[in-house]
Amino acid sequence: MLVLSRQRDETIMIGDDIEITVVDIRRDKVRLGIRAPSDVPVHRKEVYEAIQRENQAAAQADLEEVAKPARPQEKAAPAQSGKASKRSSRPDGSHPSRG
Repeated sequence: MLVLSRQRDETIMIGDDIEITVVDIRRDKVRLGIRAPSDVPVHRKEVYEAIQRENQAAAQADLEEVAKPARPQEKAAPAQSGKASKRSSRPDGSHPSRG
């Protein structure tokens, strides 16, 4: 681990595009300002570890779902042919084409 000393308002560069600035020092707390590209995630370590645990749990749940045996599919109802039925479709029993 690289250990650097910085005073308030001093900055550390990581690569060309990440800046870490000591913003404030109070007793045993140091406040840091971090400037990084928007595609670089920046989290406190405890938040990062919680995200990793949640991602691992979700991935495990997905694997368990995939590993389940597939349920047999229900047989589809037979398709009706395009032929007209000989039964009446009118409530009074009359045939539609016979008025």
